[in-house]
Amino acid sequence: MKGGIILIVAAAAFALTSTLGIWLIPVLRRLRYGQTINDIGPVWHHKKEGTPTMGGVLFAVGILTASCIGWAMYRLGGGAGEPPSDFLLRRDSARFFLGLGMAAAFGGIGFLDDYIKVVKKRNLGLKESQKLILQCLVTACYLTALYAFGDQSTVFFIPFWGILDAGVFYYPIAAFIIVGTVNAVNLTDGLDGLCSSVTFVAALGMMMVCSLLGFHTTGIQATALAGGCLGFLVWNFYPAKVFMGDLGSMFLGGMMVALAFGTGTPVLLALVGIVYVAEALSVLIQRVYFKLTHGERLFKMTPIHHHFEMSGYSEIQITALFSLLTAAGCVLAVLAVRRM
Repeated sequence: MKGGIILIVAAAAFALTSTLGIWLIPVLRRLRYGQTINDIGPVWHHKKEGTPTMGGVLFAVGILTASCIGWAMYRLGGGAGEPPSDFLLRRDSARFFLGLGMAAAFGGIGFLDDYIKVVKKRNLGLKESQKLILQCLVTACYLTALYAFGDQSTVFFIPFWGILDAGVFYYPIAAFIIVGTVNAVNLTDGLDGLCSSVTFVAALGMMMVCSLLGFHTTGIQATALAGGCLGFLVWNFYPAKVFMGDLGSMFLGGMMVALAFGTGTPVLLALVGIVYVAEALSVLIQRVYFKLTHGERLFKMTPIHHHFEMSGYSEIQITALFSLLTAAGCVLAVLAVRRM
């Protein structure tokens, strides 16, 4: 892919996201769309109460817009090598637009969750069962649409191992990966700048994977994701002036899924998203351990970033540590792809 497109997409996503914050954050304050912290998080997070939330709309707009700009430039530049009239029938184009649509749909679920928290004043938002049903519906629509557009492979690439044809088990496994990733990214959004920083690094890793595998349009999405996360950090880095909310974290989760399925490497999320996996596993392990030991806890608090907080690490230190861990996972992912 031409470097000029990459630069334009990254700059557009960054500029749109960061600039929109100048207008949107005051609007969120006037609407009193502030985070309430009553039932979740460490007690010292109460000082953050009232900070505007739903800020994820900033990078959602920036990423979606920049992605479409990049795709149009790539198509008009003749990079796709196919007749324009056939683009909707092409698998890479289907993956591109279905991926964006799926991410937007997950963001919509997050918006409902945020709306209930902020407007209805129910701090925990949607019930877990309601959220899961909606996520499964979006996942089913996404996988069905991919199949309908010719993406019918049942093969998984297992890093450092090889190819596995899952056959009839492909779609249940794929659905588990999608829903699990979206919820894991959602769990990672618990500290100022944490989820945006980790996802920025993960997006850079996926840019390299796209380059190695020759998935140019998916590379455009990865570039837009990186630029959008960096633009959001202008407002979200400690001390945060706005939170992304579930709207933002679920959208980011959807984008990571779009990149993984867009390159045909969904299992690679275990490496690129190693922090997401750790956050989700910490919650699961804590619950199982709590039940087995009749009330004892393995971690001081979960998700695991709160355990580090209660162990004396600052939010900036945790963000830096988790970003470095993500970078290490990305290096492993790139090495695995190079061995394909």
